[in-house]
Amino acid sequence: MTKRIAILGSTGSIGRTALSVLERHRKRFAVSALTAHSNAALLAEQVAAWHPGFVGCVAGGDGANPEWRLGAGSLVEAATRDDVDIVLNAVVGVAGMDATLAALGAGKRVALANKESLVVAGELAAAACATSGGEIVPVDSEHSAILQCLGNRRVDAVRRLIITASGGPFREWDAARIHGATRDQALRHPTWSMGSKITVDSATLANKALEVIEAHFLFGLPYEKIEVVVHPQSIVHSMVEFVDGSVLAQVGVPSMELPILYALTHPERVPDEATPRFDPVAGSPLTFEHVRMDAFPALRLGIEAGRAGGAAPAVFNAANEAAVAMFLEGDIPFGGIAAAIEQALSVVQDNARPTRDSLMDADRRARAVVRGML
Repeated sequence: MTKRIAILGSTGSIGRTALSVLERHRKRFAVSALTAHSNAALLAEQVAAWHPGFVGCVAGGDGANPEWRLGAGSLVEAATRDDVDIVLNAVVGVAGMDATLAALGAGKRVALANKESLVVAGELAAAACATSGGEIVPVDSEHSAILQCLGNRRVDAVRRLIITASGGPFREWDAARIHGATRDQALRHPTWSMGSKITVDSATLANKALEVIEAHFLFGLPYEKIEVVVHPQSIVHSMVEFVDGSVLAQVGVPSMELPILYALTHPERVPDEATPRFDPVAGSPLTFEHVRMDAFPALRLGIEAGRAGGAAPAVFNAANEAAVAMFLEGDIPFGGIAAAIEQALSVVQDNARPTRDSLMDADRRARAVVRGML
């Protein structure tokens, strides 16, 4: 049976990779909806290739077709259409949250690359799944690895999850040098090709904090059972240690093609001869290091926010998004990103049971705090 896919963020790196994967599996999948932020020219090329029934362009842009649905509401509209079975959410940032919640509320499978949906609104997403039958299958390579290692085992069989991090471009730098890193230096990721925001998050290790929070909600494990270890080769995508001491790891070359395909077919596996092959000899040696928390304070701040709960993860995410944007514009130094996050977390505090409106209010206040530091 053909599965019908909506790709939110189709012109970004994950969206483009997903369409490349789908091209090889046209007998299994059809594209029912495509949305992009503003790259109307590339979106038009994708529409011509796939002929979706719905097209949305969030920010419009030159050359946007008047038949396309414009505005942020196009994400939710695409995610809840009757002709969509699976929503691949590859939107960057909290902008993708409403579409995730709407898709889950409509009983869809969400192939989730937008980790902020769970970081900000993990409790709301869980509630939506419980009431509607929606499901989340992670696209991030680390969480896909954990899912594959867990199989159908119960979480009470797990001693800990070990999430790997490449360490980013500043893995061997001292803290003082990291503080003054330039934009160009931060965007030189050693193993992955990603958008600028995610690449900066990988340089600060804020992305690992987001992934720890996401893992907490995806797999239902407490934070003390989720660890981060630096693995520069990015070959071991994550590990699961079970209560008997056994450790399972998911291993493969650094490529998003496999986790994207698996999120669409889970729990089945389908042949894909184009997926990059793993050569254990060429990939050797594999090394692991402790995270230097003193040099990467954004990771510590994010995990602390996750433990605090309430609106704290939303504040962490919003402050990080705002600070990264300011860094990319040259308004603050690289070290100012973590300082802005810490300031926002100290000012914006709300431990009440979160609602969408309260989370968005915390998001707005956190961004205001960061902008006020300029």
